[in-house]
Amino acid sequence: MNFHTRASVPLLPSLAMLLVFICLLLVSPLLVQSFDANASSTSAARALDALLQDYAYRAFVRPRTGVPYDARVPSNFTGISITAMRLRSGSLRTRGVRMYKEFEIPIGVVEQPYVERLVLVYQNLGNWSLRYYSLPNYTYLAPLLGLLAYDASNLSATNLPELDLRASGDPIKIKFSDVRPAPNGSLPKCVWFDLHGLVKLSNLTSANECSTIQQGHFSIVIESIAPPSPPTRSEGKESNRRTWIIVASVVGGVALLAFLGFLVLWARKCKRRKKMQEMEKAAEVGEALHMTSVGDTKAPSATVTRTQPTLENEYVP
Repeated sequence: MNFHTRASVPLLPSLAMLLVFICLLLVSPLLVQSFDANASSTSAARALDALLQDYAYRAFVRPRTGVPYDARVPSNFTGISITAMRLRSGSLRTRGVRMYKEFEIPIGVVEQPYVERLVLVYQNLGNWSLRYYSLPNYTYLAPLLGLLAYDASNLSATNLPELDLRASGDPIKIKFSDVRPAPNGSLPKCVWFDLHGLVKLSNLTSANECSTIQQGHFSIVIESIAPPSPPTRSEGKESNRRTWIIVASVVGGVALLAFLGFLVLWARKCKRRKKMQEMEKAAEVGEALHMTSVGDTKAPSATVTRTQPTLENEYVP
């Protein structure tokens, strides 16, 4: 009996681990869905950057170094404005750019990997800012501005990778010209989106001005004080579906654990019954002993006695 009890004890941790594994399998689609939503948002923004790079390069018909050229965007992206400016890397590093739209680029800005000429693409996403760069619990006070650097060796190239543009001395300043006033009691913040989905908030360096040492997309935001809008019918259905999935996962896991526990108990009971049957069978196969009375009790006695002893004087030759 003790042997079977000790043999079944290691099954309990295994059952617990199995339950956790099943719950993770059932709930994991929700986690994957959340991750895919963030990944798809970043992918859409990167696709937009590639499209705007293509149209910005189309503005270079007879380009002159250091001269900004405004470019046209597709009609289905009305509200976005882009500009392209070609520069020599050495000139950018030693002279900077006094003012490129809202960006003031100081001396000491370098790119990696090094190229002889580069193009600075300026973006103003206007009313498309929130669509491509959503920031939960925050409200935009200014359109999202982008500054990205590309290789200028081939002005007909598309889908170019961005160069890593960094300020090695003074930071790059962004002086926003189109900023809505902040509500009383709110604290405006600078927001920076890098090219990989990272978001960073910082304090304004002065009125309507932010600074950065890297390229990316920038704006001014405040924390949202309005209550969240009620969920739509489709969002409510999706929330209910997720709730039912979680409840069903837990209930199913508990039911599975109970079923496995029942199997363990049933197996132990079958082993115990089998052992009793084997003991009874062994008892039936053995020779039965006759019982005899000894006082007030009964004790087993042999039915065959040993050979009687023979006295010497009774020996007959």
